[in-house]
Amino acid sequence: MNIYPIKTEQDYKNTLQEIETLMMSEANTPEGDRLDILATLVEDYERKHYPMDFPDPVDAIKFAMEQKNLTVKDLVPMIGQTNRVYEILNRKRQLTLPMIKRLNKELGIPAESLLA
Repeated sequence: MNIYPIKTEQDYKNTLQEIETLMMSEANTPEGDRLDILATLVEDYERKHYPMDFPDPVDAIKFAMEQKNLTVKDLVPMIGQTNRVYEILNRKRQLTLPMIKRLNKELGIPAESLLA
């Protein structure tokens, strides 16, 4: 099963092409096992070479609002009065730890994003 580490961008591209040919492989078959190993290698390469930063806290809140079809009034229980919500969304005030906890719990926004 000759599998090698992904060391270069060309190795990465070749591995992605091979993964594409294996996508319909069934689990617990030689092809399925090869797919699993190659996907793990690609994931490791991408983590090292294409790190993903957490979004800005305000962007994360706005994204959650858009996805859940929320309004400013919906954020009042988590952030405070309407004017406070606007201050946060306009970046005039920072989130407090209690706000972060409530936003994390109620909207499922990762705390890492809210703490950035």
